[in-house]
Amino acid sequence: MTDDEDEKDELEALLESREAEAGPDVADPQAVVAANVPADLIDRYEIHSYKGAAAILNQVHRPLFDEVIECLRNFAITTKMIRTAGGNESEIPKVISAHLRPKGWHETMIQGDLVITKAWREQVRVTKTGKPVIQGKTETLTRSKYLDGHKIDYVKGRVAFDLEWNSKDQTFDRDLYAFAAFAQCGVVDVAILVTRSESLNDVFRALGPSLKKDGTVELKKNGKERLTMEKYGASTTWMRKLTYRLNAGRNGGCPVLVVGITPKCISDWNPDA
Repeated sequence: MTDDEDEKDELEALLESREAEAGPDVADPQAVVAANVPADLIDRYEIHSYKGAAAILNQVHRPLFDEVIECLRNFAITTKMIRTAGGNESEIPKVISAHLRPKGWHETMIQGDLVITKAWREQVRVTKTGKPVIQGKTETLTRSKYLDGHKIDYVKGRVAFDLEWNSKDQTFDRDLYAFAAFAQCGVVDVAILVTRSESLNDVFRALGPSLKKDGTVELKKNGKERLTMEKYGASTTWMRKLTYRLNAGRNGGCPVLVVGITPKCISDWNPDA
């Protein structure tokens, strides 16, 4: 192993330890979640609220929150979905789309120019008596495409929604930056982000080999079976990778409700089997 690889392993180990220590300690008290989120969802998912997101959804945007609640209540995946390679998009995000797209939740992007006005007062001349004459002046500067390319998968009204099932964990930075940009521009008031709860790891370990799209067992380059757990590594999108970023304030001023998918969302999972 090279010195660079040793240094990389040490850095990753340090980040893992810091993330492990950083629970949702800047999240709203769980009493806020309990007061604003239905009990059956709290039982089925791991839920955290940041910057009052749960209260904003329940008290300000209840009709849209009801649509999300219905989606989460009906959300169910199978062990085969979990085991099967996704390619560009796995079957799991399609379950969300099937519920939300018909109700008008659209993939949305924002673009905008930044117009800046500089204002000052300066002396323009002197009167015959020697008195300075002050005049106000302005200058307008425009930064084209100051906002460009910020995209969220599901937006309706002033609520944003996104799902990250199994992407690289840096995807969370993109999502939270987009939430912050949408909120700063007054496009949305609150966001919801769904990802994997750590409790799914026990399921992944129990499911054996992963599957290719055609249903056959996926093999590694050495000819051995690739285990399902190997697809869902520590550097992918799951709860601890998200709460660590929220604790660091990477959502800016955007309130975020975090929803973690647990084994109770798997229709054919029997923990006793």
